[in-house]
Amino acid sequence: MNAPRFPFPEVLRSLPLPIFGAPLFIISQPQLVIAQCKAGIVGSMPALNARPAAQLDEWLAEITEALAAHSAENPNQPAAPFAINQIVHKSNDRLEHDMSLCVKHRVPIIITSLGARPEINDAAHGYGGVVLHDVINNGFAHKAIEKGADGLIAVAAGAGGHAGVKSPFALVAEIREWFDGPLALSGAIATGDAVLAAQAMGADFAYIGSAFIATFEALASDAYKQMIVDSSSDDIVYSNLFTGVHGNYLKGSIQSAGLDPDALPTGDARAMNFGGESIKAWKDIWGSGQGIGAVREVVPAQVLVARLAAEYEQALIRLTAR
Repeated sequence: MNAPRFPFPEVLRSLPLPIFGAPLFIISQPQLVIAQCKAGIVGSMPALNARPAAQLDEWLAEITEALAAHSAENPNQPAAPFAINQIVHKSNDRLEHDMSLCVKHRVPIIITSLGARPEINDAAHGYGGVVLHDVINNGFAHKAIEKGADGLIAVAAGAGGHAGVKSPFALVAEIREWFDGPLALSGAIATGDAVLAAQAMGADFAYIGSAFIATFEALASDAYKQMIVDSSSDDIVYSNLFTGVHGNYLKGSIQSAGLDPDALPTGDARAMNFGGESIKAWKDIWGSGQGIGAVREVVPAQVLVARLAAEYEQALIRLTAR
């Protein structure tokens, strides 16, 4: 590849591990984000998880102070930066409020979803923040960069929650034909081997969500966590019924809600509402990606990151030994 045409932000250059903990709707909260960052990966959460909206101010202060204290006490192993996910779809009537708080607390990384808005990118850039936009195809990737995003999150087939249908090999290759800036890959990544595989195909980072549902710090029910442990890729259903946008969900939760996972009707994208009825959908119908077959038990987030790190190192050793 020629000399970079797109800058690579300094905040992403020195991560201890090339991993993002994906923002989990109504599950991620400060305790999980702080644990992820202390363990050496980017921790994240959706701004909408703070309810009421005023709670976001408190949560951002809590995260910022905890990570600063950790880094001061551990100068040789400082905390990784954190990210806040902003849903920029028109249904999110909190966007302006939540983004103003991100500016106030100088959130290092903003992850935008379901739309690309130049004013959100500009707001983050105003204090030196970095914006990564998640996309499910190459067309959306072009639009995101054209509108000022610094990097991309390629959401491939098998990702938890809202996800695309593209093979990661195809999606990453198409993006890398023209974009050499920061690129994370999402889709059924739950082992250190998969993290290395993501890098081998051209991504800079792995974007891992579902495995973190089965951690002590995750704000999910015990039943949800256990279903993650007990399930595999055969137990994932892809549907747009629940929010109007296609996503992957646990078959067991659909059955528990009294629905037939093999005969779900089609949803209506116009009905999507992240501030209202969709919350019930996420509470009762549980999102999950296809990589959960690698999740064997519920553990602290630090233990999960340690496993991923060990597997990643072993994968590197195996690769270089060939």
